Amino acid sequence: MAEPQIHPRAGTPATPEDLVDIDALLAAYHERRPDPADAAQAVAFGTSGHRGSSLATTFNDDHIAATSQAICEYRAMQGVTGPLFIGRDTHALSEPAFVTACEVFLANGVHVLADSGTTAGDGLGGYTPTPAVSHAILQHNRGLVGGRADGVVVTPSHNPPQDGGFKYNPPDGGPAGTEATGWIARRANALLADGLAGVQRKPLELSALGRYDFLGAYVADLPSVVDLDAIRAAGVHIGADPLGGASVAYWAAIAERHKLDLTVVNPDVDPQFGFMTLDWDGKIRMDCSSPYAMASLVDRRGEFQVATGNDADSDRHGIVTADGLMNPNHFLAVAIAHLVEHRPGWPAGAGIGKTAVSSSMIDRVVADLGRRLVETPVGFKWFVPGLISGEIAFGGEESAGASFLRSDGGVWTTDKDGIILALLASEIVAVTGETPSERYRRLTARFGAPAYARIDVATTPEAKKRLGRLSGDDVAATELAGEPITATLTTAPGNGEPLGGLKVVTESGWFAARPSGTEDVYKIYAESFRGPEHLARIQAEAQEVVDAALG
Repeated sequence: MAEPQIHPRAGTPATPEDLVDIDALLAAYHERRPDPADAAQAVAFGTSGHRGSSLATTFNDDHIAATSQAICEYRAMQGVTGPLFIGRDTHALSEPAFVTACEVFLANGVHVLADSGTTAGDGLGGYTPTPAVSHAILQHNRGLVGGRADGVVVTPSHNPPQDGGFKYNPPDGGPAGTEATGWIARRANALLADGLAGVQRKPLELSALGRYDFLGAYVADLPSVVDLDAIRAAGVHIGADPLGGASVAYWAAIAERHKLDLTVVNPDVDPQFGFMTLDWDGKIRMDCSSPYAMASLVDRRGEFQVATGNDADSDRHGIVTADGLMNPNHFLAVAIAHLVEHRPGWPAGAGIGKTAVSSSMIDRVVADLGRRLVETPVGFKWFVPGLISGEIAFGGEESAGASFLRSDGGVWTTDKDGIILALLASEIVAVTGETPSERYRRLTARFGAPAYARIDVATTPEAKKRLGRLSGDDVAATELAGEPITATLTTAPGNGEPLGGLKVVTESGWFAARPSGTEDVYKIYAESFRGPEHLARIQAEAQEVVDAALG
């Protein structure tokens, strides 16, 4: 088993030697052509779209042209005839990919709506967070039968500066499901193999782009989902760090429009992200859940009652109190407990969604609240139908991504929204007089203090495939770390969908094993309510259980 090897410079400021060469990155985007015969250079949609780097010939003009053409064909097949909302973050590759996509969309007769702002200074509009695109899609489609809209966000999320990303959100406003992404990827790769002969494209004329005020619409609507009146009345002193990402103009607008005592800690936008501290592995990564990437904000925690961070597309959140950076699982539990108590407008039967690898503290909180737990596989897409219907009031992932219903029970966004989770931390302070970390200590006093960790275990490609196909019958073990096994799961209890791995549960602990999508390892997530030593036993025995099940 492999614990993460922390780089000696983790948490220290980046130096010039750490910075990517932007000119080389952009040149590679236009000049390098992927080899259709090389699977490593193909279009591949993971849980958050296609990602790669132009320097590795995995995110280049050809990839985006082919993917954009495939999206045009897919939306036509689905009868999507309304506008396509498009946003982008501050990664260097997001600008040329945005241009490529618009050239293809417009040539296919798609009505493209780009941001109407000028903050980026390049004529393409302002930077746009993922939740603002989801919000726009849902606002447009409310009550419509025909002419529905969809969207694209050009972002690799929290990935390093040399990366690019491209994700599609269908008319439900959330991350596209595997049926959609599978079709789009297959069609895009077929277009690449055919030398892009089937791609329609014309040079971009800025006048051909439609415009939409993403920032204005989103910021004006925030009081419907977070109690900004309470935050303002309490005078909560807030520090918001966009980490150089797409939310930079949003936080300034939120402070001004809603008259909050809010300081934008770092308003700089730099495609090299040279102001960041290095993450655990010595790389620049805008991961707002990492104490290393968030080190500079954590150092300033004494200046604010609550400080928050967002990743580059603002779909994740990081919460800093006087105690430091909160573990994402801890804040999810606190957020759920607060929201259920303070949202009387939520449907009484609405469930609380969590992924299978999120903390069981959430299970205990939800049971105590008398709410229904909806446990799903990893991926925010599983919460989308429930958020739209009101059957799920809150959906959260262990990786610091979540969204929840408006105060009246209506849908807010169906993609992760790091901005409202960050604001919720201030609402908690305003309403309860305690910080989220203090609220978590109340939960641990009542339900116990879990120890949670994730480790990697080296394996083979063949074993990874077998792990993804296991059934409960493959597990012969009856005990785990001295306790009887109460459940052996390969499908999610909340929706019956495959976990893509294995989860084994006891009264006071559990582990889940999932194959990595990028490395020859499987990941073991584990938790114990009996302390770190019991957690270590679970981790050790988990590997034995998995290895035995794999034969």
